[in-house]
Amino acid sequence: MIKKLYAALFLVTFTISAWAQLKSPSEFIPNYGKQISYYHEVENYFDYLTENSALIKKQKYGMTNEQRDLNLYFISSTENLKNLEQIRINNLASIGLSDSQPAAVNDKIIVWLSFNVHGNEFAGTESAMTVAYELLNPSNETTKQWLQNTIVILDPCINPDGYSRYGNWLREISGKKTHPGLYDREHMEVWPGGRYNHYLFDLNRDWAWQTQIESQQRIKMYNQWMPQVHTDVHEMSYNSPYFFPPAAEPLHEFIEQYQKDFHNELGKNISQKFDKQNWMYNTRERFDLFYPSYGDTYPTYNGAVGLTLEQGGIGAGREVTMENGVNVTIKDRLTHHATAVLTVVESAAEKREILLKGFRDFHVNSRKKAKGIYNMYVLKSNPKLEQLTELLKKNDIEFSYADASAGASGFHYQNKKNESFKIEPNDLIIKADQPRSVLAQVLFEPNQKLNDSLSYDITAWALPLAYGIEGYAVKNNLSVKTKAKIETAEKTVPASVYAFYVPWNNRVSIQVLSALHQADIKVRSAMKKAVFGELTVEPGGLIISRADNPKLADFEKTVSNIVKVKTDYTFITTGFSTNSKDIGSENFKLLKAPKVLMLSGKGIVSTEFGANWFYFDETISYPVSIVEVSNFNRVKLYNYNTLILSDGTYDLSEDQKKEIDGWIKNGGKVIAMSNAISLFEDREGYALSLFASKEDKEKSEKEQKELELKKRFLDFEGIERRGISGSIPGAIIENKLDKTYPLAFGLGNSYFSLKSNERSYSLLKNAINAVYIPKEYISYGFVGNDIKKKLNETVSFAVEKRGDGNVIYMMDNPLFRGFWENGILLFSNSLFLVH
Repeated sequence: MIKKLYAALFLVTFTISAWAQLKSPSEFIPNYGKQISYYHEVENYFDYLTENSALIKKQKYGMTNEQRDLNLYFISSTENLKNLEQIRINNLASIGLSDSQPAAVNDKIIVWLSFNVHGNEFAGTESAMTVAYELLNPSNETTKQWLQNTIVILDPCINPDGYSRYGNWLREISGKKTHPGLYDREHMEVWPGGRYNHYLFDLNRDWAWQTQIESQQRIKMYNQWMPQVHTDVHEMSYNSPYFFPPAAEPLHEFIEQYQKDFHNELGKNISQKFDKQNWMYNTRERFDLFYPSYGDTYPTYNGAVGLTLEQGGIGAGREVTMENGVNVTIKDRLTHHATAVLTVVESAAEKREILLKGFRDFHVNSRKKAKGIYNMYVLKSNPKLEQLTELLKKNDIEFSYADASAGASGFHYQNKKNESFKIEPNDLIIKADQPRSVLAQVLFEPNQKLNDSLSYDITAWALPLAYGIEGYAVKNNLSVKTKAKIETAEKTVPASVYAFYVPWNNRVSIQVLSALHQADIKVRSAMKKAVFGELTVEPGGLIISRADNPKLADFEKTVSNIVKVKTDYTFITTGFSTNSKDIGSENFKLLKAPKVLMLSGKGIVSTEFGANWFYFDETISYPVSIVEVSNFNRVKLYNYNTLILSDGTYDLSEDQKKEIDGWIKNGGKVIAMSNAISLFEDREGYALSLFASKEDKEKSEKEQKELELKKRFLDFEGIERRGISGSIPGAIIENKLDKTYPLAFGLGNSYFSLKSNERSYSLLKNAINAVYIPKEYISYGFVGNDIKKKLNETVSFAVEKRGDGNVIYMMDNPLFRGFWENGILLFSNSLFLVH
């Protein structure tokens, strides 16, 4: 008994001693602050903290594509950690997101800290360990006071795959000595770099769209907690001084004064800490609060104070000499970050009551009165609503479907006019009166007010246009009978089917065709409308007939198992049409399964390549061979029938270009995107040219010379502002469609393209200008005056027939960031339907 008592006392004494002697990161990790830490070392350190402190709790919330853990750490007082779930529910209940009765616990402020959304900005994760240590350090009484009424949620690495890619590279090329000179290889990161995740997506642009698995899992957790403060920790060019709030203009008009006030408070508090150390910094210059899918704006539109912290460090490696002759080290970078982040926690704790009130008022008041001028958004019944409602669910935005008809009037997105319309059963309805009121309005508001055109990102994103769905924004909150979902009757497959019909109208159609091709099942596509009794087959519609697949065992069962995911599929009992478009006619073209080669490597824009790779791998699950440009000479092109050229510059020899020319003439298809189309510009035999005629070219050159002469008298101060007149950071542009051509099938009556570059080409001669910008086009977002005029009657997507093959020119990337749903269908048309 005495031995057991001694053992128990020893265990208690040992535990208290361990907590009293908690190891700092530099005591736990070799070369901390001198070399990047491996991801497993980061995890090990946080496991050590969790095992040796009662003030921290771990929660794994998911995994990356490369099977690395995604972890959150809750840091607070022991009493708060015991009541963690009740604190969470109370917080949600206070803003109408939980019906549970709040318990008798003091209000706590929740501060969420996110590090390393960009993998090569690694000082973020390094600083996360110092931040955690200082919050848990038994001898730091100050931080313990903060934690009495504060819950810190710490995510040390949002992007473990990118962080590990960069870290492994830096470790591999590092010697024992640092090389602060600019031309050492540790300052020249190799393609594709560690900034992005596995699929080379920028996770800091994915908060709202949630195309990536990391974002989906993280936002699910975020929405279960709804913090009052969110800090996004970044790095930028190593010559840049530290950035902290206040943020730069433009600030979205829906941002509340309490959010701006806390930005100003942080600016004062952090600047005092930095001034004492003589550290350089700047505020209110580059990082705005407008585009809704950032790590600072998404929380802001959810009522939090969202903020960005930026330390100079990209390309710095372990140590680099800045332009002022001063060296910056990993230790410097992580110390600056830790100081700023801890000041955020301190400031939030001090302003707890103000922040809690502002946060709650944000949610309560936005339900009483919509922040914008519209109270309801109506999207007409459309198969693409299936994907749109998936996005709404990810963001916890409430919606319903009309269950009756009603007259209404509202702003028509596609015409940019106010007009009368009819709400009909199965139309989608999103009301501003809901817990996610502000976020819903931001995503659907047709005209975002841009109070400063020097924006950091795209300036328009209206979801009805992105998804290609006819939509209306309504000022009045109409009373319409609604239902929670659309019921679909389960189909019974007949014992004998002449053919299956799959409409071509959303991404599920594409997934079905992908699966059919991979199962070696022959498929036809309608070129024109065909009528079979009461069934109308629209252009692009897929036909899978028994006649084309005579050797397919159990035809009905095999095909129905593939197509059943497309709820609007049906059967055709006869090949005889009532409008002379029989299934055996030329109207139904037999589709050729693409054998796809895509080039990667140096010179190609990582994110644009990544968007294409993600499309094949995750969106449609279709095989694609990826080859480095440097190895292109080893490829036998005749093994493929489709070549994808993502945005970028291609270092191809004249012989390689001639090889591609011959391959196209023999039936190959090239899909060239954005700057990749320059490979064909003004080349003999190709139609692609900037100008339709010699006269147009001379006129343009004359205008440019006159402009240069005028610029001689302009002052230097306005040079940046004047520059934006010729820019288009990201706007929505109306396009006309040649609806008779396969590239336009399924897109609707018009196509709204997200344009984020100044590239413009006149309508091409001797080519099919399938998608083009008309003379008087509609646009949303910022378009510079100079570029606005140049876009009149220019082509966006064109197809040139060359021999037996095709070149498809894409001035914009329809797969941009993976969220432009109608663009996914357009790209799929080019891949599967254009022959």
